[in-house]
Amino acid sequence: MQIQVDTFTVHKRFALTISRGTTSTSTNLWLRLRADGLEGWGEAAPFSIGDHHQTTEDLTAGLARLAPLLDKRSPLDLMALEQAMDQVALPSAARAALDMARHDWIGKRIGLPIWQLWGGDRHQIPPTSVTIGISSPEAAQQRLQHWLQSAPVGAVKVKLGSAVGLDADQAMFLALQAIAPPGLKWSVDANGGWSLADALTMSRWLAERGVTYLEQPLDAGQEVDLPMLYERSPLPIFVDESCFTSADIPALADRVHGINIKLMKSGGLTEALRMVHTARACGLQIMLGCYSDSSLSNTAAAQLAPFATHLDLDSHLNLVDDPFVGATLTDGILSPNDQPGLGVERSPQVVI
Repeated sequence: MQIQVDTFTVHKRFALTISRGTTSTSTNLWLRLRADGLEGWGEAAPFSIGDHHQTTEDLTAGLARLAPLLDKRSPLDLMALEQAMDQVALPSAARAALDMARHDWIGKRIGLPIWQLWGGDRHQIPPTSVTIGISSPEAAQQRLQHWLQSAPVGAVKVKLGSAVGLDADQAMFLALQAIAPPGLKWSVDANGGWSLADALTMSRWLAERGVTYLEQPLDAGQEVDLPMLYERSPLPIFVDESCFTSADIPALADRVHGINIKLMKSGGLTEALRMVHTARACGLQIMLGCYSDSSLSNTAAAQLAPFATHLDLDSHLNLVDDPFVGATLTDGILSPNDQPGLGVERSPQVVI
């Protein structure tokens, strides 16, 4: 098999600010895998967590190292491919692109969508949340109003952990609830922006205001403080930056209620499915998230949506130039389609 890698830049309609910074654009990779007359597609998106950085250049270089090892391989050779990726120390987001393309190819080879191969039930997919980044109360209200006007919204994730402090976090959250229609499901993601004391305070305050769960309240590397928060918080605690792969899950099982799986962190659908099974064996809930991903990655993640408790696959909905179309949003539910493989096509409006 052979691969071709092209870069494309996507632009956010609204820049997203979290506790670690602000993003407005992302230069991602489009990987095309060819074998036996079929082509599978995958995407790699750069991301940064603490000391862990995967740039577009890192991902491109890693795939260039890998390409010569693929000539005599088939997309069906999972064990050999994983060994080759280990051999060249391929970054997880680049692994995700190849693994995504491999699944797309396999689905096209046998003529079935991936969710169906895994036995998923699309009627069990929860609503996907839409995200409000850290901002002033007025800007947050404007962002929510735009979401409500542009997409069917059933769940809202609010990014907190403002550098200004808890007063700013609370003022922003109250402003959002003041204009929100009834019935919305609320969650909060601090992206590690709080101390243990702040997290305890905010967990109680947010629980009183109907929040469903709290994501990554403490910084990655601060997992030793999670047991106290787990014991005292009235809200379920999920981790994102603290959990990359299935190997991270057992040590978290006694101190969190759930994990956030992202394809770029995990290294693709193969490992993401391992994470689903591991999390379930440990009694944990599952959510699926994204970075600055297009419809290609989010449609790939949506293949796992029937197995998730919560979804946060909205990044493509905030792009002005998404080059792909795939999973569809209906009544707040992001659902994969019936096409074989991932079910992703090129957008006729955007040229890479």
